[in-house]
Amino acid sequence: MRKNSSPLKGKRVHLRPPRRRDEKAFIAQARASRLLHSGWVQPPATPGAFAAYVARYSTATADPRHAGFLVVRNDDEALAGVINFSEIVRGVFHSAYVGYYAFAPLAGDGYMAEGFALALEFAFGQMKLHRVEANVQPANRRSLALVERLGFEREGYSRRYVKIGGRWRDHVRFAMLAEDWARQRAEIRRGLAAAQKS
Repeated sequence: MRKNSSPLKGKRVHLRPPRRRDEKAFIAQARASRLLHSGWVQPPATPGAFAAYVARYSTATADPRHAGFLVVRNDDEALAGVINFSEIVRGVFHSAYVGYYAFAPLAGDGYMAEGFALALEFAFGQMKLHRVEANVQPANRRSLALVERLGFEREGYSRRYVKIGGRWRDHVRFAMLAEDWARQRAEIRRGLAAAQKS
């Protein structure tokens, strides 16, 4: 279980777990983002799918294998995107996969980069993970640029790795280790600390 369910706040966005009352706004954003998401991800876009998403990623869940966050703009509570940690494994691994996507109206404005940094701070700080793995389709240039900007290391290439939109799709495999994040976050530590104090 999460040690702290309070929002993780940055200068322009904060993270919080999804709630049932987010359904209308979330589904509207998912539907408005169909073109952006086409071939890359399939976010929940119906009330039933959204309810299942909340059940899996809400703070009330007893399943310690998942942690999910909405990236929310501070100024107006607009949903900028989603960051989910899944298949969290403890024991000798202390690892998780991270999945993420922006919503079209706010995509490309840097909100996801800030939100992703907050999520990594949570993963390596509060969750005490050793490794976070991100898998990105090789043609998804924006997603590749985001993980590279945050300092993820490319580790390999997985053929026909995940079935998305009815097709098996290749992915480039990236990972961030706790020690990588300790070095990488130094560049943004002051910004995050200042934002969390305010």
